[in-house]
Amino acid sequence: MNDVWSVDDHLADVLGSVRPLEPIELPLLEAQGCVLVEDVLVPAALPPFDNSSMDGYAVRVADVDGASEEYPAVLAVVGDVAAGSGHSPAVAPGQAARIMTGAPLPPGAEAVVPVEWTDGGTGAGPAEAMTAHSADPSGAGGEVRVHRPVSEGQHVRERGSDAGPGTLALTAGTVLGPPQLGLLAAIGRGSVPVRPRPRVVVMSTGSELVPPGEELTPGRIHDSNSYVLTAAARDAGGLPYRVGAVADDADSLRGAVEDQLSRADVIVTSGGVSVGAYDVVKEALSGIGSAPGDTLVAWGSGVEFRRLAMQPGKPQGFGLVGAERVPLLALPGNPVSAYVSFELFVRPVIRTLLGCAQVHRPRVRARLALSGADARLSSPDGKRQFLRGRYTPPADAAEPGTVRPVGGAGSHLIAALARADALIVVPEAVTEAADGDEVEVVPLG
Repeated sequence: MNDVWSVDDHLADVLGSVRPLEPIELPLLEAQGCVLVEDVLVPAALPPFDNSSMDGYAVRVADVDGASEEYPAVLAVVGDVAAGSGHSPAVAPGQAARIMTGAPLPPGAEAVVPVEWTDGGTGAGPAEAMTAHSADPSGAGGEVRVHRPVSEGQHVRERGSDAGPGTLALTAGTVLGPPQLGLLAAIGRGSVPVRPRPRVVVMSTGSELVPPGEELTPGRIHDSNSYVLTAAARDAGGLPYRVGAVADDADSLRGAVEDQLSRADVIVTSGGVSVGAYDVVKEALSGIGSAPGDTLVAWGSGVEFRRLAMQPGKPQGFGLVGAERVPLLALPGNPVSAYVSFELFVRPVIRTLLGCAQVHRPRVRARLALSGADARLSSPDGKRQFLRGRYTPPADAAEPGTVRPVGGAGSHLIAALARADALIVVPEAVTEAADGDEVEVVPLG
């Protein structure tokens, strides 16, 4: 095995070790964000009956043919049809039924005249018609004057006009968002088979870490990694669980990981993966599983720590731990390194567990926008560099957009990271790029 791994080889090894989660049946609202595992057919016509798209009067077309303000059609009102009504009065020639939006079209009627086109049964103008129409929703009678003609089917939502029975509502592989859940509810589905959202346990390591909101003492910093990684896990479609920072103690970390195995589909740590004296993650987890009876990784393969030909994010760890062989990804501790590593390696794992067809963010081409002292940028030979940038899409889709670097290459520059909306990819063999050069960009939105 090579001493230094390429980004692609490491990613392939990680993704080759994970499989989509087993499907389960979930109630609709619990299935939001999940991936549907089978096609869903429409069981009955949607809508299930012809219904009115307006408040107005259900009429026969011939009865209002040629109607105008000067010569209105005068029709006898035979009753009301409200939304949810199970019985509707039949409309005979010369008659109309007052109808509400969503109410079924009564027998004999062919169209709906909006109330604004009538006198509302008052013998007055449109304003009075609106008031009269909404004032008493029952017991309509008398006469209504119609001032405009309608064509057959006008202002009527026909049965099955949205979806016919037996047609395909949603295909397997669909990520269920609000519109999809609304459709499932509309066709009567109370639950659906999906792959559940992966449970992602996130923990930072470091005795120097203090939770946000607490006062800093000398030598301490606020824990930002667990927050950015938890948010990133949620954005990727996971159900994240943020664990408080673990001190630089190997036994404490091993205990924390073991405690989280029962609720984790993937575990993400940050910090402690380099070669320093206090790199607790590497100390605690490298080689685990080699000792007989090791409870933490029984049936797991252990965690392997690697150096990758990338910047930032050179040190990485990956393995399968616990009886359920839970993927554990150990990321570097510098904030930018941790986030870039998450985007490259953890996000695809979460999307794979979800069963998504596309596990990687789309990539685009863009021209570098550099100026002044920054008119050229450099990149280390033999390493794939991921710079932070601001991406502007092109006005013409056939042309590349533009991207401007944000901040420097330092892996601690979290303020610059917060202003970025893309990663600029500089290949291993490229050591310098100039203004106007075309590069690959990973939009993060």
